[in-house]
Amino acid sequence: MGVLYALAAFFMWGLAVPLHFKLLSSMPPLQILAHRIVWASLFALGLIVAFRQGRKLAEVILSGRHLLLLGVSAGLIAINWLIYIWAVNSGHLVQTSLGYFINPLLNVVLGVLFLRERLRPAQVAACLLAGSGVLVLGVSSGEMPWVALALACSFGFYSLVRKVVPVPPLVGFCIESLLLTPLALGYLAMTFADGSAAAFQGQVGLDLLLVLTGLSTAAPLIWFAAAAQRLKLSTIGLLQYLAPSGQLALGVLVYGEAFGWVDAVAFGLIWTALAVYTASALRSASNG
Repeated sequence: MGVLYALAAFFMWGLAVPLHFKLLSSMPPLQILAHRIVWASLFALGLIVAFRQGRKLAEVILSGRHLLLLGVSAGLIAINWLIYIWAVNSGHLVQTSLGYFINPLLNVVLGVLFLRERLRPAQVAACLLAGSGVLVLGVSSGEMPWVALALACSFGFYSLVRKVVPVPPLVGFCIESLLLTPLALGYLAMTFADGSAAAFQGQVGLDLLLVLTGLSTAAPLIWFAAAAQRLKLSTIGLLQYLAPSGQLALGVLVYGEAFGWVDAVAFGLIWTALAVYTASALRSASNG
C-alpha cells in the first residue's frame, strides 16, 4: 500500500498538478497560493467529517508538540508551493524537475542523518549515479539553480518533519492547511479591498479551476504522507524521481523548453539509478 500511495502522489505531482497551474497562469502566483490554501483546507475538513476523524483532529490540535511541528511543516510546504507556482507559470518546468530530482537525494541524506536509516551497497551506488545526473543538469545550466535548490530543500525538510510526526495523513494535512488559512484569507481580503483580486470577477472557468486546487493539492499530499508512514524515507526519495520525470517531459514535449544532449545524458543516469535501486529492492524482498 505504501508503494501505491507513493505512485499516486507522484503521478499527480508530475503531470496533473503542473497542467492545472499552467491553466491559472494569468493570475499572480501569491493569489493562486492563497486560494490553494483556502480550498485545500475546506476540502480536507470535508474529508475529516466524511471519515469521522474529528476527535483525532481535536486531539492533535490540543497536543502542543505535534501542533508546533505541524506549524513548521505548514510553513515549509507554503514556501514550496509558492516557488513551484511561480516557476511553472514562468516557463521553468525543467528547473522544477531538477529540484525534484535533487529532493530524493536530500531525503536519503536526511534519512541517514536524522533517522539512522542505512543503505545497502547497491542503493549507495544508485544514489551516486543519480547524484551524477543531477550534477550534470546543474553544471550544464551555467548558473546556480536557485529555484531547484529551494524546491528541494523546502520539500525535503517537509518530508522529514511529516515522517516524525505520528498523526494520520489526513489529520496532519488538515491542520497544516488550517494553520495557513488565516494568512491566506487576510491576503485575499486585501486584494478584494484594493481591487487587485483576479478571482470571482465573472470568469466561471477560472473560478472553478481555483476551487479544484483544493483537490489537486490535498489528494497527493495525503497520499504522500500515507506513503511516508509506511516506507523508509530513502525508498520514498528514489520513487520521487517519477514526479520530476513527468515535469521534465511536460516542459520539453508540451511547452517547448530547452533540452539538449547534456540533459539527455543526465536523464539517462537518473533512470539508470532507478533501475539499480529497484533491482536491489526486489532482490532484498525475494531474500526476505
